[in-house]
Amino acid sequence: MNAFNEITIYLVQTLLGIYLLIMLMRFVLQLSLADFYNPVCQFLVRATNPLVIPVRRVIPARGRLDFASFVLAIVIQLLGIVAMLLLNGVGLPPVSLLLAWSAVSVIGLLVKIYFFALLGMIILSWIAPGTSNPAAYLMFQITEPVMAPFRRVLPAMGGMDFSPILVFILINIIQIALRNFAAGLGLHPALVMGI
Repeated sequence: MNAFNEITIYLVQTLLGIYLLIMLMRFVLQLSLADFYNPVCQFLVRATNPLVIPVRRVIPARGRLDFASFVLAIVIQLLGIVAMLLLNGVGLPPVSLLLAWSAVSVIGLLVKIYFFALLGMIILSWIAPGTSNPAAYLMFQITEPVMAPFRRVLPAMGGMDFSPILVFILINIIQIALRNFAAGLGLHPALVMGI
């Protein structure tokens, strides 16, 4: 592989990966009923509206589930996988397999978003408790719907909240299952962002 191909692959992966993350964050915002007046949310909405609004006319949202954003995330991942295969000179598998790879990858990235948001909340609770930063507030809004059921199972003990441990265990179990499922589908980890 020459330097030009390597640079092209890197740029395609990076640009599609960033936009995929932004699109999936739009899905997470609606899912967690985040405050859309938050400056971070405003950026994510503006960055995704050109694609989401036309697709939403065909695929409307249902309550908290923004199907247009999720479908667009799968399409972006699919385009990334196709681009990587073509840039590496590899033939394309059947469309059904590409769709399965894309869906598994997007679910894997969704799990990673929750992992890093939870990790960010834990770190912020140690170094800047009670911060009013818009990004910190957004992380709280994203993680709280996931954390609440676990807090009921394992309430705070002596002022310490151990429920994130249960969430991390569940996230790791999901990631292991996704990696094995992806391997069963023949998905190479270098093709995707999420796994």
